[in-house]
Amino acid sequence: MARQRTTTLRLRLRYRFDRLFSGGTTALIGWLALACLAVVVPASMVLVWSDRAAPATLSGRLTAVWVSVGQTLKIGGAVGSPLYVLASVSLALVALLFVSTLVSLITTGINHRVMSLRMGHSTVLEARHTVVLGWSDQVFPVIGELVAANANQRRSAIAVLAPQDKAWMEDEISTRLGDPGRTRIICRNGSTTIPVELARVSPRTAKAVLVLPPTGDAGDGQVVKTLLALDAAVSGSEAGSEPGSGSGSGAGPVVVAAVRDSRHHLTAQLAAGPTGHVLCVDDIVARLLVSTARQPGLSLLYSELLDFEGDEFYPVTAGDLVGRTFGEVPLSFATSSAVGLLHGDGNVTLNPESEAVIGPGDRIIVISRDDDTAVRADVTSHVEEDAIVAAASGTAAARTERLLLLGWNRRAPLVIEQLDQYVSPGTALDVVALGPYTHEVAAPLSSLDVSFLDGDITDPRTLAKLDVPSYDSVIVMGETEPAVTGCGSAAPDTGASPYASSLVPVTDPEARADDRTLVTLLHLRAIGEAARRDLVLTTEMTDDGNRLLAPVRGGNDFIVSSRLISLLMTQISESPYLAAVFAELFTAEGHEFHLKPATDYVRAGHEVSFATVVASARRRRECAVGYRLRAESATGPGFGVRINPDKRRRVRFRDGDWVIVLAES
Repeated sequence: MARQRTTTLRLRLRYRFDRLFSGGTTALIGWLALACLAVVVPASMVLVWSDRAAPATLSGRLTAVWVSVGQTLKIGGAVGSPLYVLASVSLALVALLFVSTLVSLITTGINHRVMSLRMGHSTVLEARHTVVLGWSDQVFPVIGELVAANANQRRSAIAVLAPQDKAWMEDEISTRLGDPGRTRIICRNGSTTIPVELARVSPRTAKAVLVLPPTGDAGDGQVVKTLLALDAAVSGSEAGSEPGSGSGSGAGPVVVAAVRDSRHHLTAQLAAGPTGHVLCVDDIVARLLVSTARQPGLSLLYSELLDFEGDEFYPVTAGDLVGRTFGEVPLSFATSSAVGLLHGDGNVTLNPESEAVIGPGDRIIVISRDDDTAVRADVTSHVEEDAIVAAASGTAAARTERLLLLGWNRRAPLVIEQLDQYVSPGTALDVVALGPYTHEVAAPLSSLDVSFLDGDITDPRTLAKLDVPSYDSVIVMGETEPAVTGCGSAAPDTGASPYASSLVPVTDPEARADDRTLVTLLHLRAIGEAARRDLVLTTEMTDDGNRLLAPVRGGNDFIVSSRLISLLMTQISESPYLAAVFAELFTAEGHEFHLKPATDYVRAGHEVSFATVVASARRRRECAVGYRLRAESATGPGFGVRINPDKRRRVRFRDGDWVIVLAES
């Protein structure tokens, strides 16, 4: 009972205290004055009465008490006539009020400024910096590649704008990327679709602006709105301006954006303007899935070419090669591989005709370690004519294949349509995924015979019925439509396996797709080991971190969509001409990289210089840029791939080795 009375009294006092504070400023001042007097007056009386030098008379002591109270409360404590004392106290109160107000204003202003800086609302005053708009998992590889690209620059800056807390963004970037070196990373809070807030990162003075696609299928609309807001921010919302006019004026920054769904690509391109570059994630990923499924090891080549740590594309001046033909160029560089021409008007020609003459304004596009390693060195003398294999006349006999597609998402129809363009008539494709399918193959198929099987790819019983080792190639796609509702819960009656619900926790759709893919790869590894053969696997993933967890043999092909698009965006932002290069490489028409049997170019079992391979490829109107050795295909970190080797280096090719060439599709 005593405890209950104590608690009740405390609650009553707390309630009265709350009522006191709810009474307003006037009530607070009054109660504060009474509380001060209740403490200061008795304390002053104690001081006076305990002082041995205090006046002996009562009036004198009361005067001393008044002086002590006045000095303590900073109201002077003057003595004299009542009018004099009243005027003195009034002036002291006015001065006290003025000083208190001034201190309060200064404190409020400083706090407001500190909070504004912490919230990231101040404007970035930079020039020739790179702006990143939006926040998703792609922000980390984008910033990481930009830091690598700016490693040899004395001053560089990256400004990130996103509707996130500034301090949180800085902590996340620091945790994921570590020391950025000479590059300053500046984060600002704000909406990327509001021009006033977008101006906080000064896009008008930036050299490049990257618009990241938000996570989820609905993010393409956000990208389009951001591009329109960017145009307004860069052009200053001038009267009569059209969408894209600001970014497309030629004086503004290089704009690079990405959309996920191919249906939104044209809309985003219109918003970006005539010189803006918009990548379509679905088209590029589908294209690479098909290419690598038919040419194992191709993903290793693109990983090497797209990041800034290895060999990349560079344009170099033609110098004394002006007026000569392109056929002489490949053997004019010892440690760089020539693959095309960048003309003076900005157009790009990949793998030109050998008779094409190099003009005064042309630059040579090479694959090189750095922009200063493309040094002229004639290696014609290293070509061994007796080791070159003449090109076979006629065309190779068409070969039908058996292909397996595991999983289904919105890119699956694009993959099927792309496959139909490359395979021989009569090629069979078996598709296994959870039904019913939400996408249909709209285009008529001329070469593929497609069969659909409703099944759960994470169920080993489903995979065991397929005889997976009998297929020439297997494509595993991230299945974003699993029919599960919770971890450990039963799936609806769609033929789904209990493995789907018990092994794969429900998170966001893309993370769930990667989880299902990892489970599927685990079962495929067991099938391959039981059959004692290596399965030809091409796997689609969203998160590059999950690729490191994949239970497959080293050197297998992985197409990680988020990392791939991030690398493409950063490459184009640093070198805008690469947009034309990649546009040709990632479309069905034009030129692309191929892995072809090395024995088609040089004699097997003989040690030859790589210059001999380059010369043999050039006679077929191809540009040789490297090779892959079968004996090293399971050994990291290169897995047998050599990009841009020294042409004077000698190598012995055997059956099963490949030459990497740039050739017509």
